[in-house]
Amino acid sequence: MSQSYDRGLVEDFGRWREFSAGMWAWVFHKFTGWVLVGYLFTHIAVLSTATSSEAAYTTTIQGLESLLVVRFLEIGLLAVAVFHILNGVRLLFVDLGVGLDAQDRSFYASLVLTGAIVVASVPTFLSGVFG
Repeated sequence: MSQSYDRGLVEDFGRWREFSAGMWAWVFHKFTGWVLVGYLFTHIAVLSTATSSEAAYTTTIQGLESLLVVRFLEIGLLAVAVFHILNGVRLLFVDLGVGLDAQDRSFYASLVLTGAIVVASVPTFLSGVFG
């Protein structure tokens, strides 16, 4: 005879407060992975304009570069890619047995390093938009 378990309400969002750093690292890693997959399709769509003509590709790129929202999306893409890379390296070390006792600190370090890299890169991404 099978037992039934009370799993609570599906809408119980209070459980997010109980997540440890490892769970947040897993959630962020999955989220950033899916964002990168979505970007891949966008990237292919923009590159496909080069198959029609060089002028169409140049016009598309110049049009996208002139939009402020695209520049902010590029900053977000940088943040997603840098975190995904750093967290992937962290996971590699964990899988190799290195730093098992410091997983929380290494997750927080990857977040801080991602933030520092993104903040330092903002002027580069926004140059040429306000000029």
